[in-house]
Amino acid sequence: MLDLVELFALPFMRRAFLAGALLGVVLPYLGVFTTLRRMSFFGDGIAHASLAGVAIGIAAGLQPFGTAIVVGVLFGIGIFVLEKKTRLSSDAIIGTIFTSGLALGVVILSFERGYQPELISFLFGNILTIGSSDIAIIGALTLVILGFLIANHRAIALTVFDAETAWLSGVRTSLLEFIFYVILSLAVVLGVKLLGIILVSALLIIPPTTAKLFSRSLRAFIVTSIVLGELAIFLGLVFSFIFDLPSGAAIILTSALIFTAALLLIYLKRLFRGGVHR
Repeated sequence: MLDLVELFALPFMRRAFLAGALLGVVLPYLGVFTTLRRMSFFGDGIAHASLAGVAIGIAAGLQPFGTAIVVGVLFGIGIFVLEKKTRLSSDAIIGTIFTSGLALGVVILSFERGYQPELISFLFGNILTIGSSDIAIIGALTLVILGFLIANHRAIALTVFDAETAWLSGVRTSLLEFIFYVILSLAVVLGVKLLGIILVSALLIIPPTTAKLFSRSLRAFIVTSIVLGELAIFLGLVFSFIFDLPSGAAIILTSALIFTAALLLIYLKRLFRGGVHR
């Protein structure tokens, strides 16, 4: 049986669990509003486009995580501006931006010798690459994001459900949407170190999707999403350590298993109720 004390004694696992605990709050929290606004594709777009930032950082000899954050936010702002200033649909804009960013990243990295290990790490996540400086960045930005979400919770919720009523109530909806796009882009890129570019958006989507099956209020929706996100991260990191799996894949598969179990539970409850009524 795995000794959890021994597991937490390993410095790289402590950093991974700390990063995971932070991301397990902010990504599912944002995911609630993202799924309600039907913006699930946005997370994928920013994550893939951030590869360009990783590539620029590697090519310029800078910290790839830092440049990925900057480029990811710029792409998020670009999506917001194009949505507001053009007649193009959101999915077309996001699809164009994320494929362009991904292609740019691959081209830049192709000129760098020995880039493959770095690329694999960012694509699929690697707990061994999470350093103390990464924890500081993730921690500071997570606090900023959570502070904004908590302070503007009602305004964001009203804007999501009825933007016109929110505007009439005095909410500066355009500014609120702009900031939401920025913090959503930030959160997605923060998750890249642990979950990888390919998989990070899944933590934005799967816990809220699972929580929606059981939640009867927005508050319950948010709390359940966060609990499920934290559970998936904790169990996923434990499984990744035991079975020597990529951390991102282990976390997302765990989240998917929780979703499957939730569906099965609901089906069995309905089947049981149907049997009783007969």
